[in-house]
Amino acid sequence: MSSVQAQVSEPPRKAGRPRSMRAERAIIDAALELFAESGPEGLCIEKVAAKAGVGKATIYRRWHGKEDLLLDAIAAMKTPLPEPKGESVREDLAAVVDAIGRESVDPRRARQYALLLGEGIAYPRLLERYMETVIEPRRETVRAVLRRGVATGELREETNVEVAVDILTGAVLARPRSATQRPDRSYARRVVDELLTGLASR
Repeated sequence: MSSVQAQVSEPPRKAGRPRSMRAERAIIDAALELFAESGPEGLCIEKVAAKAGVGKATIYRRWHGKEDLLLDAIAAMKTPLPEPKGESVREDLAAVVDAIGRESVDPRRARQYALLLGEGIAYPRLLERYMETVIEPRRETVRAVLRRGVATGELREETNVEVAVDILTGAVLARPRSATQRPDRSYARRVVDELLTGLASR
């Protein structure tokens, strides 16, 4: 085959270098660690670059500034809750509430929760992303379990689903705990049992 034919048959090369997923992951992790340590005010691109082991230019090629970086970092922490089995409202709620409680001991997530308690006022875009990617999917999981309970007759027809969601998630997230305290599996079940005592079908 001639050199001309070889050149024609070769696929064209894409311009530029492919983005390093490893570097991006390191940047995201570094941003989350710094965010957990000092919040949005204490995070800066220079510190993220140093912790991630990359140059500032690598970060600025992907993000315009720290708030854009944090928006993606928060979205990257989105993790699914346990899939409800659909056999028992009590068991499904206990599993979901327990999972939320275990996540809350992660210092990075604890800082995210602080967005709801005041920091989000100064960073409305961060608060909006946090609500969209973390809070609402979790609330919808709990809502679905409660609605199913109403449909099956396990819960009263007049159950206020939104208030029940607030009670369940609030009881876990607002519970004081030390940095070394391990999640208590029985606590989630106690919270669910207390709520269902009032919501159970009579």
